[in-house]
Amino acid sequence: MNNDVIRREIFIHSSIKNVWEAISRPAWWVGDAPGPDNVEVTGSRIVADTKYGKFPVLIEREEPPNYLVCRWSSSFPGEEPEKGNSTLVEFNLEEVDGGTWVRVIESGFASLPVSGEKQRKYRQGNAEGWESQLNVLREKTTE
Repeated sequence: MNNDVIRREIFIHSSIKNVWEAISRPAWWVGDAPGPDNVEVTGSRIVADTKYGKFPVLIEREEPPNYLVCRWSSSFPGEEPEKGNSTLVEFNLEEVDGGTWVRVIESGFASLPVSGEKQRKYRQGNAEGWESQLNVLREKTTE
């Protein structure tokens, strides 16, 4: 098993426009489903407030309605995300007959400054989180 990357995909019976509106909502995936308790947005920097702490998220690239890249320090609440203490989250949307494929890739766990055991633990926690959040996304956006 690759301890650096999480890959998930889900098919949603909805238009790419509708799914993009949900995907591009700032830090929608941070915290327990259905997302953060509160969100503050300052340009491309977002701070998601959850029961686990505050998580800054940086939008690194946005190509509506197909591609969004964010960086966050999910394992280090409150820390500003930068290479070395954070993971990169990529959302790819592809419209097909009858709906939209949503593909999520989160990478960078092997670069976190913690033991291999903790890297695996953080990856596993986020992998479980993506299962939950993508199902919430499907429920919110299915037409």
